[in-house]
Amino acid sequence: MTNKQVLLQRAEEQFLKSDYDNALKIYSLLLTDYPQLKDARIGVFLSDMGLESDEDAQALFDYYQAIKDSNEDADKLIDELMQAIYATRVVIQEKLLGTLEEVALEEGIRYSDFLSLIEEKGSFKEAFEDIMFSTRVVIRSREEFIDFIKRLVEAGYREMALGYLDSLSESFGPDQEIYGLYHLVREGKQ
Repeated sequence: MTNKQVLLQRAEEQFLKSDYDNALKIYSLLLTDYPQLKDARIGVFLSDMGLESDEDAQALFDYYQAIKDSNEDADKLIDELMQAIYATRVVIQEKLLGTLEEVALEEGIRYSDFLSLIEEKGSFKEAFEDIMFSTRVVIRSREEFIDFIKRLVEAGYREMALGYLDSLSESFGPDQEIYGLYHLVREGKQ
């Protein structure tokens, strides 16, 4: 068995175990040395797909294995199927995001509208107390979140600010400015 065959077999084994990261690395190594190797090219695409959807990737892999020896254009067929799957996902995601945004706005108000309410009422505290129990504020960006937390602290809602930080700070990943808000809340308690 040649080195190419050993690596291909190892990549396929990793793929079948759903270890897509390692499968992707091995397939990529194969493509470096054998850029025309159809199995490696398909393996890269399917491993990448597997990172998002195990079921779809495994099904296409099985289908490719079944037809690759009998169909010269098996790689093109798999490529077309993958493009169709990705296109369908994009359409579904766009529709779902639009629907989720509509639902969120039906249940709350945009942060920009809340800021207008603050101006109208003359203070954050008064505007917030008016909507606190009946409406939720839809925060759509990191900047809005930071501003909201700062305003909560300034208005004396430190415990509530801490609750929001604890529940949502992970959404922003390792962000020093978000973590700095904890210090702001702590300072306000002293």
